[in-house]
Amino acid sequence: MMVLCFTALTLALCLLQADRRGLALTAFAVGLALSVWLFLFDVYNPSEGFRMPWLQV
Repeated sequence: MMVLCFTALTLALCLLQADRRGLALTAFAVGLALSVWLFLFDVYNPSEGFRMPWLQV
């Protein structure tokens, strides 16, 4: 999953250099969404994620 985040952000950087601003913003948004999803998966997944009992409300 981390490879997908890195690929999306690298694609956004390459598209920005190629002066394709709209596609670059879309690729950046996809990379950001994947990063947030990966963070939430790592924190809240009970079987494979981190155990942080102080976060439970």
